[in-house]
Amino acid sequence: MIPSLLPTYNRVPLAFAEGQGSWLVTDGGERYLDLGAGIAVNALGHAHPALVEAITDQAAKLWHVSNLYEIPGQQALADALVEKTFADTVFFTNSGTEACELAVKMARKYWYDEGDHDCVEIIGFEGSFHGRSSAGIAAAGGEKLTTGFGPLLPGFTHLPFGDLDALKDAISDTTAAVIIEPVQGEGGIRPVSDADLKQIREICDEAGVLLIFDEVQCGVGRTGKLFAHEWAGVVPDIMMVAKGIGGGFPLGAVLATEDAASGMVAGTHGSTYGGNPLACAVGGKVLEIVSDEAFLAEVNRKAGLLRQKLEGLVAEHPAVFDSVRGSGLMLGLKCKAPNTDVLSACYDADVLVVPAGDNVLRLLPALNIDDKDINAALERLNTAAEAVETAIAAQEEQDA
Repeated sequence: MIPSLLPTYNRVPLAFAEGQGSWLVTDGGERYLDLGAGIAVNALGHAHPALVEAITDQAAKLWHVSNLYEIPGQQALADALVEKTFADTVFFTNSGTEACELAVKMARKYWYDEGDHDCVEIIGFEGSFHGRSSAGIAAAGGEKLTTGFGPLLPGFTHLPFGDLDALKDAISDTTAAVIIEPVQGEGGIRPVSDADLKQIREICDEAGVLLIFDEVQCGVGRTGKLFAHEWAGVVPDIMMVAKGIGGGFPLGAVLATEDAASGMVAGTHGSTYGGNPLACAVGGKVLEIVSDEAFLAEVNRKAGLLRQKLEGLVAEHPAVFDSVRGSGLMLGLKCKAPNTDVLSACYDADVLVVPAGDNVLRLLPALNIDDKDINAALERLNTAAEAVETAIAAQEEQDA
């Protein structure tokens, strides 16, 4: 008999009753150090007082009216994003998946309005993740995402990660845009180098195609800049944002230049809930806090501290870990042991991390994690690694 919750998740048998900062507490009172932050969503941790105040104040006034009417908080958040980024205009969604849908539509509509009705192809890269909608899985193209869901939405091409020669060769008269994550998340915390991002921008400019950055996971302060592409000194034409922008409340956005968004006129797109008063009240407070230069400087300091300690962890446990990768507080532990085994040991050590592709475990802590919590995290990760080493030794002895 099918359960009342559709069984699309292999859920861990853990249920949390409350959270504070970087900690989660079960109904039984067990405390877990959260290095996953709801998969990079809880940018300011759990129950941040400024976010609690923002949503409580707004909830007492107005929750939802729809986009049939003006929403002052939505306008204020859009103005702030335009002020702080490359963008000229913003559309608010509820999720990164919805942001992907609009990004694809926006790129194709741009060329349609330019009179090039055959210019519809979107070029992406292997190992990417752009959500689980029809456009999202078609844009990513991975077998795990697409099997059984055909026929897939046409008009997508997938190239090997990092192969810019292949990108040059793949762009044709029918190419509308290139879509890429500056740091792949689900694919195993794989950053695109600054040099490659610059070259991709140059390739797109030379070919006259649009460039879409997916910063759903790597944006909103996660890498130590407000958005990851800022490290390379390049800008996209269209950018997808979600996760951290809502600090735990469902909120996403598509940011674009005036030119790239020129085809999206009244009636071409919509969202019933997107950018509602509750979401924008929280999003506005998150952006205010995270975009502060002093806050981002602390993100970079903490990222350096955490990475240094993780490098030491890898050196101490060479049978368990291979290396550390990533940027800012978006880090990955590349494992030698199966990452599922290390993940299980982390649960036993009361520390939460997130699995990813390429046998990697993601560490995506709250951006305001305390130094003492970083130290506690390493103690627990070390306990997990020791447990995995013990299991490896026992298996080797049994095999002998």
